[in-house]
Amino acid sequence: MKHGKKYNESVKLIEAGKFYDLDEAMGLAVKTATAKFDETVEIHVRLGVDSRQADQQVRGAIVLPNGIGKDVRVLVITKGDNVKAAEEAGAEFVGAEEMVAKIQNENWLDFDAVIASPDMMGLVGRLGKILGPRGLMPTPKAGTVTPDVAKAVTEAKAGKVEYRLDKTNIIHCPIGKVSFGEQKLRENFDALMGAIIKAKPAATKGQYVKSCAIATTMGPGIKLNVGRFGN
Repeated sequence: MKHGKKYNESVKLIEAGKFYDLDEAMGLAVKTATAKFDETVEIHVRLGVDSRQADQQVRGAIVLPNGIGKDVRVLVITKGDNVKAAEEAGAEFVGAEEMVAKIQNENWLDFDAVIASPDMMGLVGRLGKILGPRGLMPTPKAGTVTPDVAKAVTEAKAGKVEYRLDKTNIIHCPIGKVSFGEQKLRENFDALMGAIIKAKPAATKGQYVKSCAIATTMGPGIKLNVGRFGN
C-alpha cells in the first residue's frame, strides 16, 4: 500500500521497534495526525485469550470520561411507555416493527447505536445478520438490551463505547478525537484499559495483554509498553 507524503513524514517521528510509554505515545499520536479533519484516536489491543472458547470471551461497554467527540445517532426499538422515555432522553429514532422493516427492506443504517427493550428481542433477532457484522446488535452485556431505555440513550449520547474481541483476539476501540489533547485522551485510555483488564476471563492463562498500539485515523501505529498493565 502506497502512503502519502504526510504519512511518511509522520512515520519518521516514530522509532521502529520501540515500545513507548503512554505519555510519549499520546504526544506522538497527536503530533502525527496531519489530516485536515479532526482524526479519531483508536487503540488496538491483542489479548492472550482464545475468542473461540465461550469461557474466554472479553466483551463489555464503558462510558468514557470525556466522551468520544462524536454526535451519536441512537435508534431505540421499543413500545409503550418506553417510546416517550426514549424520545425525551434524546433518541433520534424510536419504534418497533416499522423500524425493523425499514432496516430489512431498505437497508437503512443511518444510526450509530441500537438499544432495545427486552420484550423486543424476538423482533430484533431478525436483524442479526445485518446488525451483527457492523457491531450494532443490542446485547444485555453491553447494556443495550435493557428495560431502562432512557438511561441507555443518555449513556450512548455521553460517549459509551463497546469493546469486544474480533476473530484474531484483538479489540479495536475509539478513545476520542485528536482535538481532545493528550490529557483527555489519556483519561479515556486509562478508563477503557481498566475495563478491559477487569474483564479478564478466569480461564486465561499466561500473559493477558499481549500487545497494544494507538493510532489516529490517517496516522501510523505507535506501539505501547505493555508492562504497565500488570501481566
